[in-house]
Amino acid sequence: MSEKKAQRPIMALLDILGQRWVLRIIWELRDAPLTFRALRERCDQISPTVLNQRLALLRENGLVELGDAGYQPTQSCRELGGILMQLSDWSKSWDQPSGS
Repeated sequence: MSEKKAQRPIMALLDILGQRWVLRIIWELRDAPLTFRALRERCDQISPTVLNQRLALLRENGLVELGDAGYQPTQSCRELGGILMQLSDWSKSWDQPSGS
């Protein structure tokens, strides 16, 4: 674990999640493993170079692994996915007019 990650894990996580395409990749992997090609198609034809970079980042940080069926979230990432689903639910109510 890097010193930065050990001292401020939330900031390290937000640095990772804030990189373009990272949240989208995690979101697309939420239901089933995907091959590189299928993941690229689901991510609106993200460039192969960028997809490789983001997958490498996610693998290095223990969020994604490559299995026989393709890329899949690790247990840690599945736990994060539950939190992201809560944010998704919250965003739906946030997006509604407040009536005031």
